[in-house]
Amino acid sequence: MAIANVVQRGSYVFVYDEHGRQICSLSTGSRPGDGLTGYTSSTFNIKRGAFIFTYDEKGRQIATTPAR
Repeated sequence: MAIANVVQRGSYVFVYDEHGRQICSLSTGSRPGDGLTGYTSSTFNIKRGAFIFTYDEKGRQIATTPAR
C-alpha cells in the first residue's frame, strides 16, 4: 500500500492511500514550527521540537534525525 497524500489539519497529520482511504493519523506536536515536513510514496516526516521523525505508510516510526 503506497502513500498517495498526506495532509496536516491543525496539530494532526492524516495519511491517505491511492484510493483515498485514511491509512493512519499522528499528532504533530504543539510548538511553533512543528508539523509535516514532507512525504514520499513510502514515508512521511514530522518535525517535533528539535527532531524530525520518519514514519512508514502504517505510521510506524522508522528513523529520527536532529533538525538543523
